[in-house]
Amino acid sequence: MPPRTARAALTTLGVVGAAGVGAAVWGIGIERYLFTTRHHTLRVLPAGSAPLRVLHVSDTHMAPWQHRKQRWIAQLAELEPDLIVNTGDNIGHADGLDGLRAAFDPFRGIPGVFVHGSNDHSAPSPRNPLRYFTGPSQARPKEQPLDVDGLNRYLTDELGWHDLNNSATSMDAGGVRIDAFGVNDAHRHWDDLEALPPLVAALPEADLRLGVTHAPYRRVLDAFTDLDADMIFAGHTHGGQVRVPGIGALVANCDIPLRQARGLSEWSHGGRTLPLNVSAGIGHSIYAPVRFACRPEATFFTLLAR
Repeated sequence: MPPRTARAALTTLGVVGAAGVGAAVWGIGIERYLFTTRHHTLRVLPAGSAPLRVLHVSDTHMAPWQHRKQRWIAQLAELEPDLIVNTGDNIGHADGLDGLRAAFDPFRGIPGVFVHGSNDHSAPSPRNPLRYFTGPSQARPKEQPLDVDGLNRYLTDELGWHDLNNSATSMDAGGVRIDAFGVNDAHRHWDDLEALPPLVAALPEADLRLGVTHAPYRRVLDAFTDLDADMIFAGHTHGGQVRVPGIGALVANCDIPLRQARGLSEWSHGGRTLPLNVSAGIGHSIYAPVRFACRPEATFFTLLAR
């Protein structure tokens, strides 16, 4: 190889290597701490309704030492939401509930609903990130169980939130009558969609009907649309966690279209179209401490009359 060509090749390799190191430093050391609140206004309430403030949180994957994340979540209470929607994967460590208390205690007294992700039941484990390109991740045969019963007691008995895992409820929040239903983690096939129709049919007539799921699989979104949801909330995808600027998510870890792996979009099925919010989540697995072009987030909705 001529000297000039060799120098050019070495220069190119150096630039590529520096860019890779820079991206890793940004994603691991900076961006995963750039917590962001996204704001949206939607007209989905009946005419004459007062505004309803809804805070959507998801995928905190809490570990006890993550104090910066805990403080940021706690200060979200200053937004004065009327309703909290929590779409699961709250704890990511055997002692994660301790950190979750520090984060969520300021929400006491605010109505809320929640569903589970698999990391509310079992701790994360190291994974090869390249395997996500082959399809949704699979359960490991040996997993460390987490204190999901303690989590449920905290969310229901102490915070007063409603458990929507393959269940439904009716409640008042901010002067609005709300029917809400949800499923357990569809990624693990814990969703029982056949159980929902009679439960939803038994609910009283409400001003707003919400569908809540951790993993936004198409079968769940279609079923929620058929159950006349006015809006659907989901998490699980982490927004791709590592996104390519100008392209977006490369993986979603479920079968939702990649363009809908993060943020507010619309879901259409059976002649109906409704808002769908897929949260990119606040945390990440302790074994994958990186975010790139995908800041950790919560979403604050102001719902108005049509």
